[in-house]
Amino acid sequence: MTTTALENLQFRLAARPVGMAKASDWQQVREAVRAIGEGEIVVKTLYLSLDPAMRGWMNEGKSYIRPVAIGEVMRAGGIGIVVASNSPRFAVGEHVSGILGVQQYWAGAADDKAAALLKVDAALAPLPTYLNVLGMPGLTGYFGLLEVGQPKAGETVVVSGAAGAVGMTVGQVAKQLGCRVVGIAGGQDKCDFVVRELGFDACIDYKGGAVKEGLKEHCPRGVDVYFDNVGGDILDAVLTRINLKARIVICGAISQYNNTAPVQGPANYLSLLVNRARMEGIVVFDYAPRYHLGVAAMGQWLKEGKMKSKVDIVQGIDNFPAALSMLFEGKNLGKLVLQVASA
Repeated sequence: MTTTALENLQFRLAARPVGMAKASDWQQVREAVRAIGEGEIVVKTLYLSLDPAMRGWMNEGKSYIRPVAIGEVMRAGGIGIVVASNSPRFAVGEHVSGILGVQQYWAGAADDKAAALLKVDAALAPLPTYLNVLGMPGLTGYFGLLEVGQPKAGETVVVSGAAGAVGMTVGQVAKQLGCRVVGIAGGQDKCDFVVRELGFDACIDYKGGAVKEGLKEHCPRGVDVYFDNVGGDILDAVLTRINLKARIVICGAISQYNNTAPVQGPANYLSLLVNRARMEGIVVFDYAPRYHLGVAAMGQWLKEGKMKSKVDIVQGIDNFPAALSMLFEGKNLGKLVLQVASA
């Protein structure tokens, strides 16, 4: 295939956002896909993963991963199909996952470490599942809960952002381990979903207020593990209910990502001292050598009907800016995915 005949629409970072990203923070660029050399491939993007972490990647400053540079294609994980190959690693027609960026085509070395391309089997699960339970969000929840949270059967696990990609995985894995699971989510529909569809024992609607009262009601024996995806006031509320030797997993702080003021830290952190508790962060990249173990375990649970993968799909790469904003407006139910093209 002559790749230079393919036009590639890209979203590049034009400016570092202040607060919520706006239209002027993006530059749309159309250019031909370059010719590939030895060991290189071209991947047609089918689906892109939209994640809260993307907002942090737009900020300048030290983090667990370098920031997206001004003028660079916005970083995003995705699933695609190989449409041209000069590499023995990938054949035309094979599906791959990796850091494809917000663009219609990715071109580069098949062994590019930044892209971290892996084959995926479309016969085992729908492709969007590899951006959810069997992808980075699911693996974040899996390893964060097991390695950092270290739950035991009979313990109470609380997870915020319970209807999101990471939260739904955490709750379902905790149930497999015999824990009592209480979610925190925004809106009655989301709370109904995690209880009725995902099997959580209870869910607290933070938009309805009274999070502390909900924790008292649904966690009468306190909280042993808290998996935090939101930070802010909800983290503070949970810290008032933790048990002796509790484990708090810090995965994200979506309530803080668009702040124009300094990040709000936990006011109730002394509860960690009183309860001899531990608070620790999780970055999924640390577990890369063991991804296959998490995929195997959760893939089996999916096959057995013990887990579910809920995906909220937005159509069209042109809708990327608006779709990304949905994450911070609480409009998505389940893993938010942008469909770029059909296979």
